Amino acid sequence: MPTSEPIGVGIVGLGFMGMTHLAAYERAARDGWPCRVVAAADPNVGKRLRQDEARGNIAVEGPGASDVREYRSAGELLSDPDVKLVSICTPTDTHVKLATAALEAGKHVLCEKPVALRADDIRELKRVAQRSNRVCMPAMCMRFWPQWKWLKDRIDDGMLGAVRSAQFHRVGAAPTWSQEFYSDPTRSGGALVDLHVHDADFVRFCFGDPTGVSSAGSIDHVTTTYRFDRGNEPPLDVVAEGGWLTRGTPFQMRYVVEFERATADFDLSLQPQLLLRRDGREEAVATNDDVMNGYDMEIRYVVRCAAEGLTDTSPNLDDAIAVAELLDAERASLSSERSR
Repeated sequence: MPTSEPIGVGIVGLGFMGMTHLAAYERAARDGWPCRVVAAADPNVGKRLRQDEARGNIAVEGPGASDVREYRSAGELLSDPDVKLVSICTPTDTHVKLATAALEAGKHVLCEKPVALRADDIRELKRVAQRSNRVCMPAMCMRFWPQWKWLKDRIDDGMLGAVRSAQFHRVGAAPTWSQEFYSDPTRSGGALVDLHVHDADFVRFCFGDPTGVSSAGSIDHVTTTYRFDRGNEPPLDVVAEGGWLTRGTPFQMRYVVEFERATADFDLSLQPQLLLRRDGREEAVATNDDVMNGYDMEIRYVVRCAAEGLTDTSPNLDDAIAVAELLDAERASLSSERSR
């Protein structure tokens, strides 16, 4: 994008996702994007910025963080006049309060998913964002993941024909960090909200709002069938499984989507990760995943929106509201299944 005065970035929360955001901003800056991480806030900010160990599902390059101002509280960071864009990477139940404070301080906001457990809380944040005329974007990173963006493009352009079936799979060991948060479903929402939310959002992004939702399992390991009525065409059923499994289980992220003329098969654990099968042949699909991951693309997108004042982002808070309501429907379906 055209160069401009770098946007000062502040990161609130330096767990795995905060460090991931920091590294992505620094890579963007090295590639000429107008951003610079100037501040970070965390109760253990100094230790976090200097740690070498990264935890989480996706390996990321460690940041430099040599010139980052260190704050122990979000309030101190939000008072820094050099901070123009804030990444909020704290526990879910703090998101709305922190995002509201950032917007009211005149900052742009990138808020980690899920924005909140309750759709009404996100609606209130949307009202604040509209008054502020600032960017407030939920961090739905799968929309930016190269092989997933490729899938969305093929669904939209019809090059492989209509979708006949689609399955999404996202499971791994339960988090061993921040146990006070993750073990309390009233705060984390369980794997349904913390992990499965990625596929719920992406399914809706690709196919719209489902006409029916049926879920089985539990909030920590759910399998949901989304039904989409298609007029004169047979209905489409899309299945998404997401859950936390026993310790030591490797993270698995996969989709298999059958089109009329080919089947797309993505598996994070394989190389190449994305294969296209048609006419008895198998071919690797080239994307730019060897250069950038979904976090990189997400960060560059929000930097561009902040630099150009583009408050109508994609994804936006309406998407976050719709996904929260969709997860509510899945939770209700789980309750109904257990009561039978």
